[in-house]
Amino acid sequence: MAKGKESKPHVGIYGRRNSGKSSIINMLAGQSVAIVSEQAGTTTDPVKKSLELTGFGPIVLIDTAGMDDTGDLGKLRVDKTLETIKQVDLGIVVLSRNHMDEFERMLVESFRKHAVPFIVVHNKQDIEPMTSAFRAEVSKAFDSPTIVEVSATKSVGLERLAEAIKEAIPEQSMGIPTLLGDIVSPGDVVLLITPIDSGAPAGRLILPQVQTIRDILDNNAVSIVLKETEVASFLESTGIKLALAITDSQIFGKANALIPPEVPLTSFSILLARLKGDFENYLKGTPMIDSLKDGDRVLILESCTHHVSCDDIGRHKIPAWLAKYTGKKLEFEVVAGLDELPRSITDYALVVQCGGCVVTRKQLHNRLKPAIDAGIPVTNYGMTIAYTNGIFKRAVEPFLWRKI
Repeated sequence: MAKGKESKPHVGIYGRRNSGKSSIINMLAGQSVAIVSEQAGTTTDPVKKSLELTGFGPIVLIDTAGMDDTGDLGKLRVDKTLETIKQVDLGIVVLSRNHMDEFERMLVESFRKHAVPFIVVHNKQDIEPMTSAFRAEVSKAFDSPTIVEVSATKSVGLERLAEAIKEAIPEQSMGIPTLLGDIVSPGDVVLLITPIDSGAPAGRLILPQVQTIRDILDNNAVSIVLKETEVASFLESTGIKLALAITDSQIFGKANALIPPEVPLTSFSILLARLKGDFENYLKGTPMIDSLKDGDRVLILESCTHHVSCDDIGRHKIPAWLAKYTGKKLEFEVVAGLDELPRSITDYALVVQCGGCVVTRKQLHNRLKPAIDAGIPVTNYGMTIAYTNGIFKRAVEPFLWRKI
């Protein structure tokens, strides 16, 4: 499946100021994409750089501020740097001049807390080579990580570093399964029901719909894209046998009535939930909608930021559907992007996550982890809508016997 920028594996570059983090990015990119200066603290905020890693594919490098930044503003920068660890698939700890202390140990502790693999790069080999004693110290302190020696300004050690990155990125970050590879076969006909309303972008389809069409093509199947108003006449006039129907979650109820019961039916959001989300916890958490009580607070997590309309699914429709289905007076809070929550996760009775089309699997799982660890039920847009429409079982049935 083609990957958008946010779906590529993310690699974070971490270390103290003036350790050569930006020079390492330039070395990997083969060009000056990051500002390099002898002045400590040149990189002030996390900055993303996309590049093609030869023999591997596209990745996103995150250049971060120095872990030893000082002052009130410096502390804010360090906090932002640590926050990026939740977003990366691999961390690179940059050392130089045979030196490390509590800053590097803080990084490694955070990597382990968030289950992020990491490698160690000793930079500036042309100025002060890594000693065998220091290598042994690093290996012991960080429990035998991969250690690569480079001189970024002279591009020494580039191939070894590239190989180390390829080897260390978790398989699930690159070997992401297709949306439909285990659902459809070559020649199967898949119907995509895509309503065009005020929330649809002018002149184009939304990203989950585009991703699904591409995935169908990649699996040598046939996609038919229709608005919901054309489905009945199409089925009646053509008699085409459908292997699967996929709908926008907002019209799940209509689609359920339009698609014959013998045809599997699901939604774009549920496809993404299985691909990127915590599908098993979604399955457990969705029925907990029935346990909501008056005064309960529901957290709605949007992965993207966008203009909000009166038809907005997360901010208007899902709250309305949940309130109507439960008959309870519920409170709703919406958090967009990867922003911090306004209150403790334990203040919420339910978390509803969007499909996550613009974030990585790692980012989405880390977003959900605090709720899961605290025992808060989690679900996603598509499953919530299916449940409140009484078709949850039908919507998830195509995936219950399959594992990704």
